[in-house]
Amino acid sequence: MAHSNTLFNNMLKIIPRHEFSTLEKRHGTGRKARSFDRWNQFVHLMFMQLTSRSSLRDGIRSITSRAKSLYHLGSKPVSLSTFADANAKRPSSFYEELFQKLYGKCQPIVPKHKFKFKNKLYSMDATVVDLALSVFPWAAFRKTKAAVKIHTVLDNSGYLPSFVSISDGKTHETKIAKSINLPKGSIVAVDKAYTDYKWFSSLNEKGIFFVIRQKTNAVYKVIKRQNVNKKQGLTSDQTISLSGVRGSDCAYPLRRIGYRDPKTKKHYVFLTNNFKLSAKTIADIYKERWQIEIFFRWIKQNLKIKAFIGNSQNAVMTQIYVAMIAYLLLSYLKFLSAIDVTLQNMIRILQLNLFRKCSFRELFEPPPDLSIINNDSKQLKLAWA
Repeated sequence: MAHSNTLFNNMLKIIPRHEFSTLEKRHGTGRKARSFDRWNQFVHLMFMQLTSRSSLRDGIRSITSRAKSLYHLGSKPVSLSTFADANAKRPSSFYEELFQKLYGKCQPIVPKHKFKFKNKLYSMDATVVDLALSVFPWAAFRKTKAAVKIHTVLDNSGYLPSFVSISDGKTHETKIAKSINLPKGSIVAVDKAYTDYKWFSSLNEKGIFFVIRQKTNAVYKVIKRQNVNKKQGLTSDQTISLSGVRGSDCAYPLRRIGYRDPKTKKHYVFLTNNFKLSAKTIADIYKERWQIEIFFRWIKQNLKIKAFIGNSQNAVMTQIYVAMIAYLLLSYLKFLSAIDVTLQNMIRILQLNLFRKCSFRELFEPPPDLSIINNDSKQLKLAWA
């Protein structure tokens, strides 16, 4: 079988080399790499993500042991110092744009979100990755610790990250949220940490809908009340205007919906600028926001974004963006092959078979029925007896 048919090679082929080269030229540092180019760096970084290497030295030694396989990937072994230098100095913005390109490539094959409405649905949140202050002083967060914050917009169609921004741990979520451009008519679900009345007003003017939990200290005036179906857990459906000190920052009327979860008996109050969808749908949209929490937990458990192979800010950002690219590659293969297996099982099996020469579907096909094989073997023995 041809060397080009390894699983790792098939994964990397999802990213066309001509598009990769175009991005490489756009994000050049002014000096052409003599031997260790961007593609070589990407192959090494992706290998370390998919095989979960414990350290930089471990990763370099492991991939060097597959020198022949690297040749057929258009790559070759590199020294530890050269690799570390590339991660520290080559702008991470290259991988940020590569991530966006790959997200666009996934769009035609992702399943639609679970709701009947046609609007795009997103969930927005941020997660903190703790770091050692002595090793990462540039990411100072508190007196004794450092941290980076991964701001993410999750596309609920396929549960793919559509936007990722990395900041220090002190950067507030709303600062990044204001810089994100969502398509007109889309709906974004956020937690109450994103409460910013000016941002609400801006979203409304752009034709973007939001669903957020209301803070308990919010000041408002009820304009109108709607009847609700209490059997669905709904407690209220009101049209309100924000008041108080900052109420004037959002002059538009909002919708306030009360909902009591039938299982936990916990009461939630949501704010939205969408007056067309049913109150229960608004409550369900916020519940769907939990998917971004599941996403954060998955990447922390299965990808390398908690232990870093470089200490500089650029190296950390590069590693996180490559982890997001790895997530998109895995998702793309899952959607394209339509296999019934979780992403967690996918990456665990791929770790052991990355250089195996077979198709992606072959790897996840059910094993043969051993009872049939054993019966055939007995019949052969009887025939020869």
